[in-house]
Order: sequence, then C-alpha cells, then structure tokens
Amino acid sequence: MSALAPAGMPAFRPAGRIASVGVSEILKITAKAGALKRAGRPMIILGAGEPDFDTPDHIKEAAIRAIRDGATKYTALDGSPELKDAVRAKFERENGLVFAPDEVTCGAGAKQILYNAFMATLDPGDEVVIPTPYWTSYSDIVAIAGGTPVLVPCGIEAGFRLAPEQLEAAITPRTRWLLLNSPSNPSGAAYSAEDLEALAGVLRRHPHVWAMSDDMYEHILYDGRAFATLAAVAPDLRDRTLTVNGVSKAYAMTGWRIGYGGGPAALIRAMAVVQSQATSCPSSVSQAAAVAALNGPQDIIAERCAAFQRRRDLVVAGLNAIPGIQCPVPQGAFYTFASCEGLLGATTPGGRTIRTDRDVADYLLEADVAVVPGACFGLEPFFRISYATSEDELRTALERIGAACEGLKHA
Repeated sequence: MSALAPAGMPAFRPAGRIASVGVSEILKITAKAGALKRAGRPMIILGAGEPDFDTPDHIKEAAIRAIRDGATKYTALDGSPELKDAVRAKFERENGLVFAPDEVTCGAGAKQILYNAFMATLDPGDEVVIPTPYWTSYSDIVAIAGGTPVLVPCGIEAGFRLAPEQLEAAITPRTRWLLLNSPSNPSGAAYSAEDLEALAGVLRRHPHVWAMSDDMYEHILYDGRAFATLAAVAPDLRDRTLTVNGVSKAYAMTGWRIGYGGGPAALIRAMAVVQSQATSCPSSVSQAAAVAALNGPQDIIAERCAAFQRRRDLVVAGLNAIPGIQCPVPQGAFYTFASCEGLLGATTPGGRTIRTDRDVADYLLEADVAVVPGACFGLEPFFRISYATSEDELRTALERIGAACEGLKHA
C-alpha cells in the first residue's frame, strides 16, 4: 500500500500500458534547472527544444484577426479546409508531394500526429524500427500504443544515420513501421536523397513495412544542404508513407501546437478516429495562425537558419576545444550531440567518479549549465546541447563547461 493512501484505501494502480513510461527526462532536467535558477543560481539551460525567436508578427496578427472575427468555434475534426489547403500547398511547393484533402490531417502538434498514427495502426507486439539516437517520445508513444520499439544504434562513426543493412537486419514479420527523423533531434544528422533511396530499396523488399518521416526540422538545414523526404525520393512508396511536419520549429510557434501529416487516405481516416476520441480539432485560433505561417512570407526562415548556423559553429568549435569531448558537426536542427567518452573515469573535485553521461550532466549542472545526457536518447555516452539561445549565453556556457572539465582529475 502506498504511504500516501488513506488507511483502508487501496493504492492507486496505473494502467499497465504506462508502467514502463515516465514523464520526459528532458522536462525533468529543465524543471530542476529552472528551479535552481529561480532560487538565484546563474543557470544556463541548454535543454529546451524550441527556438528562442518570437513568432513573426504577421502570424500573430492573423490570430488576433481570427479572434476578432469570431473564429473561435470548433472546426472540422482534423483541420479546417483553409489549413488543409495551406498544408497541401506547402507539400506541393516545397516537397513536390501532391495530396488530396482527405490525405491530410492536422492536430495539436506533430506529436499528436505521431501518436494518432501509432494508436491507429499498432496491435500488441507490432514492431517499430527506430534509429538511435532518437527523440525520447518515439519509443514511449510506441509502447503506449501497444507496440514494440526496435532500437537500432547508429553511432558517431555512421554519422548517426541508419544504414540499409541495419534496416534489413531489424525487419521481422512483425515490423509495422520504420520511423525516420531528418534533420534529427538530438544529433542534427540529415539523410540525403541518396541515403533515403538506399533505405527505400530495403523497404521495397518488405511491402508489409510502412514508413513514417518526421520532417519537423526541415527548414533548419545548414551549409547549403538540400532537404530530402522519403515520399518524394521514392514515390512508389507513397501509399505506405506518412510525412509529418508542423509549424513549431520553422516559425517559432511551439506553443501554438499545430502539426500536420500527409499520407494515404485510409491511414488518415483511421488517425481521425483516434483524434475524434482524444482532442477533437486543434485550436481554431492556432489554425488561423498556421495558415498565415504556411501561406505568408518565408524569408524569415532563411534569416533564422543563418543565425542557428552561426551558433552551431560557435558551439562545435567550443566543445571540440575541450579535452575529453568530441563533437561532430550537425547538418541541421539546433542541437549538438557530443561524445563525452573521454571524461568517463575521471574524478570530480568532490571525489565522485564520472561513470556515465548522466554523471557528466549532473556534474555540469553543478557548474550552472543544464544539458541532456545521451542516455535519454538511447545512445551513450553523449550529451545534447540546444543552441537555441543567445550567442552570449552560449559563450558563457562553453566557458563553464571548459572550466568544469579542467577541474576533473584523470587516473
């Protein structure tokens, strides 16, 4: 019986489907660092997965107009006709993908699109191949939906990308989905068209396997690299591919909670069933804002991407200057995923031995820098930094990380 349960009352029993699932460790780290900052510590929090830029004014004005015009009622279940039209136009304009209205769905963030898809398709024991490192929610959503995550390590030597032979080896008769994220959270790795075509070759040999492409960081891509998405690279796989995206990262609209997806009509209908019994339609006001984002001027995306690239270069150079840390150059997104293997086995000034990347993250927290350990993303020993913050804060954080690492004693 729980110590908190009143006498004679049974303890609370959560459902088995969430027994192995917890609140995101990233959120826990951010909350702990935030509490320390509120208590007066000069904490620099590099864990947040959101741009520090504001939502562009024309998008905010569209939301204000929607409110004033009374667009505050329920909309169609999975997106207003106006938003679906904007999504369809975006897919055609930027990705060469043509979808009918019944092949597009909109929800309360891209996470809901992923959740709807897995809930609508997974039976107990169905498998989802997920390359690691991976965004932490992927495996938990699969588990809640009754599926089995099949985690395939894709290390630093592979550029954090899944190889065709790894995909081939991971597929079984129970495999239902391959889930790809490019550019990737947390590694910043991006799949080229050639990379995707090689993976498509494996999928063609296994027609029972569908593909889900999380393209959330599509517009945060560096060094003139061209974006590629599976459904465009391999149009013959279109009828078993779900392409997922949203307005959160490109337009700094994380709190507006609008994501969308394009895929086969039968899948979209099944996803609508799930959404109808969960949230129903996303916010009508947020939908109006998303229409303005997708249909409006796009120049601000390139401007902000250039700012992220400058920050990337600053952080990569700073981390690689610290003995014991190896930081590959991310190709996109706004994270670095650096190896801290060279710090393992060292002793802190307080006499503790650094044994894991979680120990590294805890030690850096003592130096007033919050980072996320690689264990959260299924690959150790690494740590993730979000450089979606000012260059001044990043420089200060790098100085603190360098000083903390210098204070370690190596055997």
